[in-house]
Amino acid sequence: MAILMCRPDFFGIEYEINPWMRVAVSVDRDLAATQWNSLVATYTRLGADVTLAEPRPGLPDMVFSANAAVIWNGAAVLSNFHHAERRGEEPFWRQELEQRGLTVTDLDRSLSFEGAGDALFVGSRLFCGYGFRTDRDAHAAVGRALGVDVVSLELVDPRFYHLDTCFCPLNERTVLFAPDAMTPASARLVRQLVPHVIQVPLDVAAGFACNAMPVGGSVVSSLAATRLEEPLADAGFATVELPMSEFMKSGGGVRCLSLPLDAGSA
Repeated sequence: MAILMCRPDFFGIEYEINPWMRVAVSVDRDLAATQWNSLVATYTRLGADVTLAEPRPGLPDMVFSANAAVIWNGAAVLSNFHHAERRGEEPFWRQELEQRGLTVTDLDRSLSFEGAGDALFVGSRLFCGYGFRTDRDAHAAVGRALGVDVVSLELVDPRFYHLDTCFCPLNERTVLFAPDAMTPASARLVRQLVPHVIQVPLDVAAGFACNAMPVGGSVVSSLAATRLEEPLADAGFATVELPMSEFMKSGGGVRCLSLPLDAGSA
C-alpha cells in the first residue's frame, strides 16, 4: 500500500472554511509535527510505503493530502476546491501526481469536487458525498473519468463536511459509518449496498473516529476509536489509536492526512 502525505511545515489555521476552524485557536506546530511523524511511523510499521509531497508556503491545508484527488487504477481525478483558500493547491497536486506516473483528469471548473475527502471506494464501487464541499453533479463526471459506478450520499451535518469524516471503507465488505451525518435515504443506501456496516454514534464520529485508514489487518484512527475496538475486533481488525488533536482543530484526522496511491491497482 502506497500513501501520499505532506509534511505539516506550513500547517496552521489561517482562515475558517468548516465549523471546526477558528483562527483564534492556535496550532501547536511542534505537537502537530510529532503527531504527524507518529502517523508516518505507524504506517511504516504496518507495512505501508509512505511517499511525501512538497509542502508549500501559504497553503496551510496542503497537509490534508486526501483532498488532492481520487485515484483508481493509475488514474486520478484532480480536485476543484470549493473554497478559494485552497485552490492554490491544485497545480502542485497535479505536479505531485503526474510525477508518480498517474494520469490526471480535470473536471469542469464549474464543478466543486474535493477528491478522496468526498470519494471513497468500497470494492470497485465509488461512494461520493455531497452537500457541503462537493457538488452532486460532479459525481457522474468522476465516475465516467474512472470508469466506475458511483453511489451518491447526501451529508447533512456541517461538522461532517466531507464524506471521509463519517464514512470509512475497511475492505470490500465492511465500512464504518455515522448514519446520522447523512440523510436517512443515504444511510439506507449504505446499509443496502454494503454487506457489513459498523454504525458509529455521532459523538464518537465527532472525535474523528471514522476518519480512519485501514492498513492490512489494522485500522489507524484517532483516540476516539477506543469506543470502536470491540466491533472492529469482531470484524477482524486491530485498532491503532493516535492523538490527532492539532489536526482536529482544523477539521481533519488520520484519513485527511493520507491519500492512497494504488487503489484499484492489481
